[in-house]
Amino acid sequence: MAVKVLITDEVDESGVEMLRAAGFEVDYRPQIGRDELLRVIGQYHVLIVRSRTKVTRDVIERGERLAIIGRSGVGLDNIDLEAARARGIEVLNSPEALTNSTAELALGLMLAAARRIAYAHQQLSSGRWAKEESMGYELYGKTLGIVGFGRIGRRLAEIARCMGMNILAYDIVRPADEDLGRVGARLVSLEELFESSDFISIHVTLTPQTRGMIGEQLLRRAKRSAIIVNTSRGEVFDTAALIKALKSGWIAGAALDVYDKEPPDPSSELLALPNVVHTPHIGAQTYEAQRKSITMLVEKIINALRSKGLS
Repeated sequence: MAVKVLITDEVDESGVEMLRAAGFEVDYRPQIGRDELLRVIGQYHVLIVRSRTKVTRDVIERGERLAIIGRSGVGLDNIDLEAARARGIEVLNSPEALTNSTAELALGLMLAAARRIAYAHQQLSSGRWAKEESMGYELYGKTLGIVGFGRIGRRLAEIARCMGMNILAYDIVRPADEDLGRVGARLVSLEELFESSDFISIHVTLTPQTRGMIGEQLLRRAKRSAIIVNTSRGEVFDTAALIKALKSGWIAGAALDVYDKEPPDPSSELLALPNVVHTPHIGAQTYEAQRKSITMLVEKIINALRSKGLS
């Protein structure tokens, strides 16, 4: 019997072609609704998702044949890992594929916030020549604090170092000395990082330990001229504390690609603040990253299926 694969979010067509070339029966249904997913999931051996599909316990329990759940991308917070583990279902993802695209976005957001690019664009589009109001800061010679010195954090450090920035790093797992040395990064406590950095970029996964980790206490420690960038997960911040910090002048600004609710409520106070740059969770939204994300995942799935004797 052919292995049946269900893909419920949009992925690059190259991944679909790889699966079919390997002899799998693939149903590509990127707009499938929850009720329909629950109805059909029992037919499939493999489920592939991105962030839209929530692979909850009831989905997993109805997936009688499921052997593998694949997440094209980084996070696994939309998959009930405990339920999958209890069923013996292997969960795979492809975080390495998004390293460069997310690091480049973080740098772009830093530049946008520091040079007030979005504000200047908006003003000029509305007919105002807001040159004097668009005074900003250079990145050269400034200190960048990176919270989470994994793949993306290290790549951002490499790029920022080339631009003449000084690097501070914090991670709950001590990075290798060679990784720190390669970019001249100094490992510090989270408190020291907030106190000493001109720019702070967040690159941690969402876990019970990181949820709400950046709140009022840390934000009050930051420089009043600091700009904070978040391309990881919105829930890492206490959003109410972030709004307070931005309104009260504890920090100069923020650049956000992620939010505690996505998409955020259009009436959210955070969206209306003039010292915030916003993008709609586009860290992985490059053609290169999307192609690598699904093809790397498919390679892992094919190898895993072979090891299970299913291909």
